[in-house]
Amino acid sequence: MARPMTMAEKILAAHAGLDEVQPGQLIECDLDLVLANDVTAPIAIKTCREISDTVWDPERVILVPDHYVPNKDIKSAEQAKIVRDFAHDQNVTHYYEVGCMGVEHALLPEQGVVGAGDLIIGADSHTCTYGALGAFSTGVGSTDAGVGMATGKAWFKVPETMKFVIEGELRPGVTGKDVILYIIGLIGVDGALYKAMEFTGSAVESLSMDQRMSIANMAIEAGGKAGLIPVDDVTREYMDGRVEREYTAYYSDPNAEYAQVIAIDAADIPPTVAFPHLPSNTRAVAEARDIRIDQAVIGSCTNGRLEDMRQAAAVLKGRTVHPQVRCIVIPATQAVYRACIDEGLMDIFLDANCAVSTPTCGPCLGGYMGILAAGERAIATTNRNFVGRMGDPTSEVYLSSPAVAAASAVLGHIGLPEDLPSL
Repeated sequence: MARPMTMAEKILAAHAGLDEVQPGQLIECDLDLVLANDVTAPIAIKTCREISDTVWDPERVILVPDHYVPNKDIKSAEQAKIVRDFAHDQNVTHYYEVGCMGVEHALLPEQGVVGAGDLIIGADSHTCTYGALGAFSTGVGSTDAGVGMATGKAWFKVPETMKFVIEGELRPGVTGKDVILYIIGLIGVDGALYKAMEFTGSAVESLSMDQRMSIANMAIEAGGKAGLIPVDDVTREYMDGRVEREYTAYYSDPNAEYAQVIAIDAADIPPTVAFPHLPSNTRAVAEARDIRIDQAVIGSCTNGRLEDMRQAAAVLKGRTVHPQVRCIVIPATQAVYRACIDEGLMDIFLDANCAVSTPTCGPCLGGYMGILAAGERAIATTNRNFVGRMGDPTSEVYLSSPAVAAASAVLGHIGLPEDLPSL
């Protein structure tokens, strides 16, 4: 009889062809998908070509140019061309050109490329996003991704699992972003180092897929190897008719062993902001109202989905951005961009004096479309606020939910939607 296992362990065991695995065990697994982008793919492609003339499966290799595209300079254009040429040469079916592409971790779930039970590696640290669908997905280096492209296999050390049980009702205005920022603040940026993070409880079950993806997306910011949410009716409704391959839902055994179980009362989670220069440096937004800002960024693989756009628009409707603030809105995919137009959100953004961009990672990694000058401060719905992350080393980034970022853009300082005068 197999030992009781967590959902992370079950997915890894299934892909290793084993009845059971245990934490610390080294295993070779068959992969479902290998992902890379315009920054990481060129090195992965070089590695792949050194091993094989062809990719292991052109339907299972995913290439998304999303970091510096539309190309910002000659170097980024050359990077994108390497990816484009390789994709065409190898007949890669999941290559997303400018005009079709989106921020990769919003695009792949939306397009039905990823599904429950998948084992996915991506040459991007926020590949952990797909755990919101019940997959084991994790970021790797470009060399590992290149080996995966060539062979369809990867080595793993089976991680221990930390379980977060969030019960009760979230306060009004508290989002998935607040939940994960609160958790990172609780355990620290290395609190889940090389562990799978499993998020459960009634508060998680009450969240939409967009909100759940925000939670899984930032597991890496606590050091997590993966962030997983068990499949339920919300997940199935999202995946059914969307996911292009059959999926398998794995569930932790009731008596599975966890490295740690952390119980959180949902009512204890406030609207949260992370101060520089770590995602774990969190405070309640209500305690941060004295922080003046120069820029607000609403977008990224963490919070660029349609629900995020709706939250921001609900705050901005009938209001205008503070005259000393730049507000940049970046829908994460073409479909989100189109929905913003169809739902009238684009009018709200433009009427509020926001700049709206085509899908791109852009300012999140200090790429372009919103670089900060010396001493400037930004509030952003992105995932990292390290020194120099969005520009000059003396600039500062504060992380928040879309509603808080939008309210702050109007106020000129960090604040809550309820701080705004009534219309």
